[in-house]
Amino acid sequence: MNTLGILRLDRGLPPGTPAADPPPGSILNPATFEFPIISEVAIGAGVERVVKGDATLEPAFVAAAHRLVDRGAVAISSTCGFSIRHQRALSQAVPVPVVTSNLLLLPLLLRQLPTKAKIAVLTYDSRHCGEDLFDLESPGDRSRIVVGGIEGGKFWHDELKTPPPPIDVHSIEIDVAACITRLRHSNPEIAAILFECAAFPSVTASIRSQSRIPVYDITDLCRMTMASVAVS
Repeated sequence: MNTLGILRLDRGLPPGTPAADPPPGSILNPATFEFPIISEVAIGAGVERVVKGDATLEPAFVAAAHRLVDRGAVAISSTCGFSIRHQRALSQAVPVPVVTSNLLLLPLLLRQLPTKAKIAVLTYDSRHCGEDLFDLESPGDRSRIVVGGIEGGKFWHDELKTPPPPIDVHSIEIDVAACITRLRHSNPEIAAILFECAAFPSVTASIRSQSRIPVYDITDLCRMTMASVAVS
């Protein structure tokens, strides 16, 4: 069966220390998908450096992608939507499809909705999630994107620790739901929600139920990509 390769951020764990079990729905939880997954760490790629866009990390991402392909990955994704900054370099470097970030779905989703509809992008840190990451040429398209982040919340603080504690799914849900409420209050045209953060799929089902509009996360893009690859 085909295998999905996942680029992991460097959590700063001491050598030999196992990572905490990923929560249900996580891109790193083997039960999330109907196909196997493998992962490789982009050495030195800590959360803060990746979110702020440290360009010197690109070789580490490329090296990790090569290791995944060598291990049999037929497609590659990542555990951080901000790694979209390395999308072009990664897709040039390896011979398999690369989907670093759910933000890649934005052009498609904009065309699924009425031209007056907006998409809410929910991100780990809205201060660093700007138009440069959307790759949208049309000013009209860019004006339809509303960005909200959970910076300052518990999960945001936890992820900046080295190593970070186990993911607190409940705190993510509280922060994400509150952010969506604020965004929809000021932007009633929002017709879909896109999660930039690859930690948010653990709350996707709950947010879909609460919001009653489409919610897209990185696992949706991974499934679509893997479905396009012939079974070996």
